[in-house]
Formats: sequence, structure tokens, C-alpha cells
Amino acid sequence: MSVRHTWAVRVGDTTTSWFDVRWMFPDGARIDALAVLCGDGVRVEDVRAEPALSLDDLSVLAEWLENPLFEACVRPPADRDPAPRRARPARPRGSEERRLVAHEYRAARQEGADPVLAVMRATGHSRRKALRLIGQARDDGFLTPRRARR
Repeated sequence: MSVRHTWAVRVGDTTTSWFDVRWMFPDGARIDALAVLCGDGVRVEDVRAEPALSLDDLSVLAEWLENPLFEACVRPPADRDPAPRRARPARPRGSEERRLVAHEYRAARQEGADPVLAVMRATGHSRRKALRLIGQARDDGFLTPRRARR
């Protein structure tokens, strides 16, 4: 079962949050539900099942969804601040970054792998930025020049 926070709307002091719930069974059956957390209650707003649920199954659906929804909907205590999220982990900058780029580039070349992809993995940057960093590492002397200068 997977529970994913879809969106939230804040009006004044209250926040209403929607969650997508998907339950896949080994035989290929699945249940998709849209749950809403508003105030102190959780409500199931929409349910789609393939094959269709019987009335008995529909009546126990809330019991099936209770624990996963509770885990997804529980907010951290107010005294603990959640850690800030970043798109990529903190990496060295400046000459240290170019030294890291050169090391990853050389290691990939020795292994016969794509050096640009190795730099992309190591830095978390796009291909264009990785190529720019490789060029800067060459300019700083960490890598051999690409072409002989005339």
C-alpha cells in the first residue's frame, strides 16, 4: 500500500490535505482512494476498485486504510522543527569542486565508463553544468588540456 500527499489548502488557521492511497494486490486487483484530512478527521472522498468492491468489502475499507492513513497524516510534534530539504546534498564549491570533478572524471576514464555521467552523479548537476565544470577543471590544471594550444 502506498500513501502519497497530493496537495494542501490553507484557509486561515486550518489546513485541508488530500492523500492518494493505492493498494495493489498480488492477483492484480487494486484499490485507489482519495482521502481528505480536515480538522481532526480523515474522510475518504473517492474510491475506485478493480474489480469492483462488494458492499461488505466497502464497509471494511476504512479499517484497511486506517493505519497507513494515520501514519501519513500524523504531523511531527510542534517542538521539533523538521529539517530543511534540499534538492541535492551540500557539495564543495570552487577549487574543491573542480578537484572532485577531476577525480571522478579520471576514475571513470580508467574504468571505461562515461566520465560526464560520472561527474553528473558526483555533483548532482545537469549534463551542461557537468561539462562546464570539466572545462573549468581543465582550465585550472586539474585535467590535461583537451587540445594542444597553438
